[in-house]
Amino acid sequence: MTSSSASSLSARPHALAAYGWDEYWAAEFAPYAAEGLLPGRVVRVDRGQCDVMTEDGVIRADTAFVTPHDPLRVICTGDWAAVEAAGNPRYVKAYLPRRTAFVRSTSSQRSEGQILAANVDHAVIAVSLAGEPDLGRIERFLALAWESGAQPLVVLTKADLVPDPDTLAYLVRDVETTAPGVQVLAVSSHTGEGTDVLAAIVSGGTSVLLGTSGAGKSTLANALLGEDVMDVQATREVDGKGRHTTTTRNLLALPGGGVLIDTPGLRGVGLFDAEAGVGQVFSEIEDHAADCRFHDCAHESEPGCAVLAAVADGSLPERRLESYRKLLRENQRIVAKTDARLRAELHRDWRLKAAQGRANYAAKRGGRA
Repeated sequence: MTSSSASSLSARPHALAAYGWDEYWAAEFAPYAAEGLLPGRVVRVDRGQCDVMTEDGVIRADTAFVTPHDPLRVICTGDWAAVEAAGNPRYVKAYLPRRTAFVRSTSSQRSEGQILAANVDHAVIAVSLAGEPDLGRIERFLALAWESGAQPLVVLTKADLVPDPDTLAYLVRDVETTAPGVQVLAVSSHTGEGTDVLAAIVSGGTSVLLGTSGAGKSTLANALLGEDVMDVQATREVDGKGRHTTTTRNLLALPGGGVLIDTPGLRGVGLFDAEAGVGQVFSEIEDHAADCRFHDCAHESEPGCAVLAAVADGSLPERRLESYRKLLRENQRIVAKTDARLRAELHRDWRLKAAQGRANYAAKRGGRA
């Protein structure tokens, strides 16, 4: 590397600091700087091109060189990219290894993952208080957030719609039991309640804003940005749902520090190889499981099951156990589609259970098949 390029590289953290550039990324980028490429943060991706924030401002770049067949390796919002210094069109030649990645399964039948955001420090899960919070959906978001490597945070939006403080406190506590180890914050973009606390949290690093349509994500983003950058549409009074205001993932620098990735409302929140994330969400169940008599206890009907004992004595809500089972089964199916050995093991288990079921049925009929 020449002295001039080294000097330029050392200056770039100042130009891109608002977007998260630091000494770590400078060191990772050094080989590309030697090739004369420019560093930049991907702030938006659409139709084979992306907007990249560089030290010279936002440039439009083509992603043809970084479009592999693996959907998890395509460039996405939040990536740090190596971009050509000149040209028409300009091309992204590579992107730096990701610190974290938020991935969900697609709605297709091919068991593919879809990457939603990269290099995220905080996963802000927005849940509207216009209706009863869907605890199962919150658990899904939390599992994906923990699996990504980011720190989740649940934000209960539209807190002004719950004027009674006791009722609001109850709702917060209810969600807290669903999110062990996760901060739950009630906010109102209308009154400003809680937004200063949220702004302080997201000022350190990169945050992704997640939730369903009508959760108030765009309104919340505007509150954090201090201006109406994101379009906002009213939710339907009949069911509290909204239309998709945000249609692409956009990375925006916050005035108080940090950057925010706003995302479209997610209709489906499918797990994608998130067993560790599920375990983190249901950490109290896994704590109980450590006391089960058998290390491979399925917590169904086994003797000495500490998890079932906790359900029986009321210390573990049955709803939590059912949700835990459901998410583990779903995750196992997703993994089995891409893991031949696990798929074979599942098939063998199904055959054994079917044979056992036939034997039990025959025994009940006095040995007659």
